[in-house]
Amino acid sequence: MIADATTRFAYPEWFWPLVGSAPVKEDERLESCGVPLVMAEGMLRDEVCHDAGQTQTRETFGYKWQREDSYGSPAMVEFSRQWLEERYAALWAHPAAELSGGHRPLMLDAGCGSAYSASILLQRRFPKLRYVGADISRAADVAARSFAQKSVDGAIVQADLMRLPFADGAFDIVFSEGVLHHTPSTRAALAAVARKARKGGAVAFYVYRKKSPVREFTDDYIRDLVKDLPPEKAWALMEPLTRLGIALGELNAEINISEEIGLLGIPAGRINVQRLFYWHVCKLFYRPDMALDEMNHINFDWFTPTYAHRQSAEEVTQWCGEIGLDIVEMKAEEAGITVVATKL
Repeated sequence: MIADATTRFAYPEWFWPLVGSAPVKEDERLESCGVPLVMAEGMLRDEVCHDAGQTQTRETFGYKWQREDSYGSPAMVEFSRQWLEERYAALWAHPAAELSGGHRPLMLDAGCGSAYSASILLQRRFPKLRYVGADISRAADVAARSFAQKSVDGAIVQADLMRLPFADGAFDIVFSEGVLHHTPSTRAALAAVARKARKGGAVAFYVYRKKSPVREFTDDYIRDLVKDLPPEKAWALMEPLTRLGIALGELNAEINISEEIGLLGIPAGRINVQRLFYWHVCKLFYRPDMALDEMNHINFDWFTPTYAHRQSAEEVTQWCGEIGLDIVEMKAEEAGITVVATKL
């Protein structure tokens, strides 16, 4: 199945200078920026993973993104499109996203997965960009198949965003949607990908935000129980949680919290029972227009990776300053923090 995924995928001519090589054939090797790569099943791959947690993430997300039936419905795509467009509007107003010197901007998607987010966010923009996606998992094969089917002028490599095979300052735009927190250190990962942006380039990313104390405890408790299981078993264990979220959502009931409960981080006001549970007890995703597998996909994505760091807006602001990113826009929501910044 994997071989079929990349059979028609081919690297564009503009890609090869990024890895300092002429085109290579199947089983041939090259080294770029100290990273050894092999052409395997039609894709350049860094086969080395130095961290056990990253290995677990690679296997978990490879499994998740190959379950294409769990995230491709019109309802799921529309939900994702609205969420992405709202958060990244400032990216397309950034000067780095404009044609420069007759060249289309070069964009790195660091941790592209199946290129699901890119395919939605960039659907109308691909012809105006030179897109390079990199992912540590075999989800890269799903991205390659999608690009081949849609004739996207882009490139995909299987590589760890902590050791990308590209020179510092090579890209006009660096994009990382919901990935940096799935590494040993969110800050270190941000620094690693930001280095790939040129001076004056755009760096856009999304990371998880810290939640209220009971929710934080539950998140870590469940993760510790499932992270070392085979992905298929972890997926099955998520299903009762997902069904509970559906049951709570179908109640369609609200309660009034008359005063702030500071000890639990719960604000005063009216709130839907499912949302109260979701934000302050346990992440049980629910949308009435999605199927069970689609909601389970979102819960699986949250609970199963070894690394899933949450951070505060203050921490992210500090990291950007230390790394040399000038924040153009920050959107800090309950779920996470989206930043569009300029590389200084």
